[in-house]
Amino acid sequence: MKKYSHSIITKIVVLIIAVLCVMGIMKSFINGEIVNDGDFSSVVDDHYFESRSFVQESENLIGTLTTLIEEYKNEEYIKSGGTIDEDEWKDEEENLLLDYQHHSNSYNPALSREKNYETFKQEYAAEISQAKDRMIQEDLEDFYFLMQRLEDYEAPLFYASDGENVFSNTKLTDKEQFKSYPSYMIAEDYQREFFPNKVEQNEYLYRITDHLNELNPENTVMYLAFTEETLNAQIEEWESNKAIATKNLYYIAWFLLGFILSFVYLVLVTGRKSFKDHDVHLYAANKLYNDINIAACIFLILLWGTWMAEVSNKIDLFFFPITFPIVTIGLLLILSLVKHVKNKTLIKHTLFFSIIYTLVKFVGDVYRSGSTGVKTVLIVIGYPLLIALTFFIFPITIGIAAWFAYKKVKSFKALQDGVETIKDGNIHHRIEVNGKGEFAGLASDINSITDGLKKAVDNELKSERLKTELITNVSHDIRTPLTSIITYVDLLKNDKDSAKTDGYIEVLDRKSKRLKLLTDDLFEAAKATSGNIPVSLEKIDIVSLITQGLGEVNDKVAVMDLDFKVNHPNEKVYVTADGKLLWRSIENLLSNIFNYALEGSRVYIDIVDLGDEILITFKNISATELNITADELMERFKRGDESRTSQGSGLGLSIAGNLIEIQKGKFDIHVDGDLFKARIYLPKHQSSNE
Repeated sequence: MKKYSHSIITKIVVLIIAVLCVMGIMKSFINGEIVNDGDFSSVVDDHYFESRSFVQESENLIGTLTTLIEEYKNEEYIKSGGTIDEDEWKDEEENLLLDYQHHSNSYNPALSREKNYETFKQEYAAEISQAKDRMIQEDLEDFYFLMQRLEDYEAPLFYASDGENVFSNTKLTDKEQFKSYPSYMIAEDYQREFFPNKVEQNEYLYRITDHLNELNPENTVMYLAFTEETLNAQIEEWESNKAIATKNLYYIAWFLLGFILSFVYLVLVTGRKSFKDHDVHLYAANKLYNDINIAACIFLILLWGTWMAEVSNKIDLFFFPITFPIVTIGLLLILSLVKHVKNKTLIKHTLFFSIIYTLVKFVGDVYRSGSTGVKTVLIVIGYPLLIALTFFIFPITIGIAAWFAYKKVKSFKALQDGVETIKDGNIHHRIEVNGKGEFAGLASDINSITDGLKKAVDNELKSERLKTELITNVSHDIRTPLTSIITYVDLLKNDKDSAKTDGYIEVLDRKSKRLKLLTDDLFEAAKATSGNIPVSLEKIDIVSLITQGLGEVNDKVAVMDLDFKVNHPNEKVYVTADGKLLWRSIENLLSNIFNYALEGSRVYIDIVDLGDEILITFKNISATELNITADELMERFKRGDESRTSQGSGLGLSIAGNLIEIQKGKFDIHVDGDLFKARIYLPKHQSSNE
């Protein structure tokens, strides 16, 4: 047992290591993505001018300048409609024409398209004008947006012109002036010039040249230059990011190695209790269909990505609480797939396979499990036809029929022998008949009868045991106070000392009340068990009932130094119950708490709205060790202390359970170590306006 437990602990530790390694890979990748925009290529780049970062500094700017020069030019050009694309306008005009054809009375299908088009242009002149204005306005908005973007560029220095329109953030206009800087890009005529020369070796340079190739080389120039101060700052930032990317790449490599080693170990031991164990053990968690399992893994990946996007500004704060459970569940799902691979049930344990298998099996069962009359008709009609069709292999057909008959006779014989065995008193005997036919069904029914018989015998034995315990416990609990009463009555007869007689009377009073409590509880238990109690169901505010009840027992609460914590919904909670019987049940539970709870501890009363039901839970810590099951505690005259030194009768929980059931509710108890928990389920009162 110790060896097995150690194996479980080892698996859990290795699983946690694997989870942490995956999280380390993900976190290192995220850090690298944040700092390097997802680019780890800087690790192998020798110089800033050969990196993607250098190209990115200019790419967006060059693209913006190209769009402004070649497409938008200036505000007047846009307002004149110069930017309206012919194809886009044809589509817009076609939509208006369709609207004209469907909604205008002027449209005449008998006329030619040209005449209808002329009528359309006259009637829809306002709509056509509005459509053009809308397209112009959209282009103006794009133009203003790009111009605003240009204003945000302080570096690099740029100058772009088509001979008429100029876009620049510097007073420099000559390319020689731009060439005086330590790095520049020149596009003039059909020439493209980059400095330093390392730039031309940059594998991402095409992203810039693609934009420059859109320029009209005959009248357009574009100059860009990086000042030494700007360039030094960018190189310094790039080198810093390269160091971070290198460090994160090393982290990823080490975490990946740790994950591979831990995952390989988990793959080897998953489903097995030890390395020597060759059997694959599948548990309840492995019942999830494998195709649903794979879908769940994909969903977890998408869920993680969505949540990370939501908390992108606070990744360091939310990364662990979001990622740890998702990665843990994902790895457990993957290991479940590994178990099924080992068990050779990867395909068989899929929902798709199960559906197909069930359909095929159902078709077969329709034939195999048909009624006796149907099968008889099929045999009477089908067998002669089979003989006629297979006359040339008649011996084989006879052999198959004999084999089939032998199987049925064998099943009948097993049934007959089994019934004889059970009839002789062996009710634990089970009849084994394979297949899905009538004999198998009959065997199953007989086995069910024996199961019911065994259950009835077990219940009878339990009932006899309870009766014996009841007589023993009642005799013990009643005899104790009765003996004390007899003893003190004799003392009163023989002792005339008034000082002592007062004490005797006090003991007699206490013992007589104890005897009355036992007899009352016994009588009430008998009535509750028989159900012979009138029940008047009504609408009851359960929170108020419990609050008022706790006020009535405040003295006992103070004596025990108990701290009651009542948790309930803010709104009113109503149940359908009998007020007196419900309070009697709750009073029994409180009495149980006062008798057995640990002094100075907390008692929790939780009221939860479950929709159609209201759940009331009582939880307390026992003063003595609860070495008894919940079922035994529900038996009559059972107490939490087997020494029977407490003041309880042992009937309180049994009475409470019976009273709750009479009110159409449910009652159960649960024992977890020294924690005692009782739960009451009652129907929620439904008002007429709901």
